[in-house]
Amino acid sequence: MNLNILWFILIAVLYIGFFILEGFDFGVGILLPFMGKAGGGASADTMRRTMINTIGPHWDGNEVWLLAAGGATFAAFPLWYATMFSGFYLPFFLLLVALIIRGIAFEFRSKDDNPKWRALWDGCMFLGSLFAPFLLGVAFSNLVRGVPIDDQMLYAGGFLYLLNPYALLGGVTVVMVCVLHGAIFLSMKTTEVLRERVHKIIPGLWVVSVVLAVIFLIATFFSTGISDKPGILAWVVPIACALALLAAGYFIRRKREGWAFGMTALTLALVVVMFFVILYPNVMISTGPGPSLTIYNASSAPYTLKVLTTVAVILLPIVMAYQAWTYWVFRKRIETKADTLIY
Repeated sequence: MNLNILWFILIAVLYIGFFILEGFDFGVGILLPFMGKAGGGASADTMRRTMINTIGPHWDGNEVWLLAAGGATFAAFPLWYATMFSGFYLPFFLLLVALIIRGIAFEFRSKDDNPKWRALWDGCMFLGSLFAPFLLGVAFSNLVRGVPIDDQMLYAGGFLYLLNPYALLGGVTVVMVCVLHGAIFLSMKTTEVLRERVHKIIPGLWVVSVVLAVIFLIATFFSTGISDKPGILAWVVPIACALALLAAGYFIRRKREGWAFGMTALTLALVVVMFFVILYPNVMISTGPGPSLTIYNASSAPYTLKVLTTVAVILLPIVMAYQAWTYWVFRKRIETKADTLIY
């Protein structure tokens, strides 16, 4: 294995970490206006605060995985970064806006008790949590479907080209799996009324997620070059993805929340693996007139990759250990009691 392949894999790992961790984060934000209603003697505001407190200690750390993936792409594959970020400029700008207003909502919501003020930031949190995974799903779906790249290795299409049926289906599917992932996380982190409320919707969310996932996986075989990939990996990964999601349903019915959460996490991880398997050895597949960008013609110099590898070997385990420690510290369930809530 050379350093080009190693960094392609490392970037995939960073995106896997992001979708697993920020996936439930997004899911909780999307569920906020639907699950955060009065009940069990608690007000709607207290219910929403409880939901926000389940992800409050983690959301900013989870987003670091996306920043790290973008930074690694810039450092290891600068031509990939340049072509993708210039060609997908508007979707990525909207993604940035979604993440910004979502982050502000976490910090600003509790600064004023005015119901209108809190409703405003609740809406921002919902919209940011909804559009971010949708836009990422659209972007990744377009990467594996292929986009027009010219002879100067520049994106030659327009914004509307990215809004094709396959990419939109990918965006909706990612959102739905994130909502299921977030609902299971809520069931693990809350108590009493809120937990029971979430338990009631999880089976329905799972059914919708399975239907969308199956349609998306079938569409992937017709809309991408996955069927042309040599070996069995290109077939095993999508099948394993579907089986993981089906296994999540089994554990949901058995009320094994931890195992169900693990299966939805595995589903998201395998979706990312599938995307990168389809791409390899490309990083952007060209539909013409220019060549595709590969891990070789889009990469940095060998010396740069060596330096990056040294830094990653030293720092990545430290970052992962620290984030694992934060999850251990905040592992307890959040009770629906206004005087114990921070956010």
